[in-house]
Amino acid sequence: MIDPGHVPVLLDRVRTTLEPAVGAAGALYVDATLGMGGHAEAMLTAFPALRLLGLDRDPVALERAGKRLTPFGDRVTLVHAVYDELPSVLDRLGEPDIQAILFDLGVSSPQLDEPERGFAYSYDAPLDMRMDQTRGVTAADVLNTYPPGELTRILREYGEERFAQRITAAIVRERAKEPFTGSTRLTELVRGAIPAAARRTGGNPAKRTFQALRIEVNSELAVWGRALPAALDALSVGGRVAVLSYHSLEDRISKRVLAERTTDHTPPGLPVPLPELQPTFKLLTRGGEQATEAEIAGNPRAASVRFRAAERIREDA
Repeated sequence: MIDPGHVPVLLDRVRTTLEPAVGAAGALYVDATLGMGGHAEAMLTAFPALRLLGLDRDPVALERAGKRLTPFGDRVTLVHAVYDELPSVLDRLGEPDIQAILFDLGVSSPQLDEPERGFAYSYDAPLDMRMDQTRGVTAADVLNTYPPGELTRILREYGEERFAQRITAAIVRERAKEPFTGSTRLTELVRGAIPAAARRTGGNPAKRTFQALRIEVNSELAVWGRALPAALDALSVGGRVAVLSYHSLEDRISKRVLAERTTDHTPPGLPVPLPELQPTFKLLTRGGEQATEAEIAGNPRAASVRFRAAERIREDA
C-alpha cells in the first residue's frame, strides 16, 4: 500500500513507461534515487516477478525505505551509494545489465521537512544540506570558506541568480563578522541584498541561493552528468530509463545525453547510414513532459517536474 502521506511523482506514468521492459521473470529494476520507496513499492507490487536494486546516498532514507519494502523479502537489494556509483555496485553484485532504471532527482520531501537537515529556508536550521550526512562539506563550509568569485559562480550557475554578485558581497561582509551557522541569517541576508522591486514576485528570494548551495554541496550536476551515461550503458536491449527532474539544469543534462544516444551520427552526404553510427536508443517522450493539472492538484511537488524516457534498441557497435 502506498503511504497516503507521500505521493510519488508521476507514479502511473513511470510504471506504464517501464512496464514493457520488466515483464520477464527475474528482470532487474534499479531505483537509483530510492527516497521513501514509493515508486519502488508500486513497481514491486505491479510486477510480482521483478527484482529491485535500490540506491540512495542518504542513509536515513535507505533505512526508512528498507522497512517499507520488507514485505518483498529477497526480491529487494538496497545499497548505500550515490547514483553515479551504479557501475561499481552492479559489478560487486555480479549483475551484468539491468532492464529498467528510474532517477527521481532533487531533494526528497523528508529532507525538506526535517529542520536539522538544513535544506529549507522557511525555518531556522543548521546550514548542512548534505544528502549523505556521513561525508562531504556542508553549506556552512561553502558560505564561510569559498572565495568570492567561486561563490558568485555557484549562485549564478546553479541558482540562476541574477543578483549573485550582490548576495556574495553581503555574504563576504557578514562572514567576516561571524561565520554562518543557521539558515535564518542567510535567508534574511539574501532578502536584504536583493532590490525591493525584485522581492515582490517569484516567492521567497532565498530559494535560488538555497538551491545553488544544495547543488554545490552534493555535486548534483557533476554526479548527474556521470550517472545518466553509466545507466544507459548498463541497460540491456529493450531496457528503459525514466528520469524525473525538477529544475532546468538537470533537465538540460538529460536532454543532451539522451540526444547523443538517440541521434544518427552518420556524416552528412553519405549515401547510406553507417551501422556503427546508428542510434542505440530511441526516445519514449516528446521533450520534457510535464505533469497534468490533475496530477499537480493531487501532488504539488509535480508542478516543476520534467519527465524524459528512452529505450535501448541495439547494443553499442
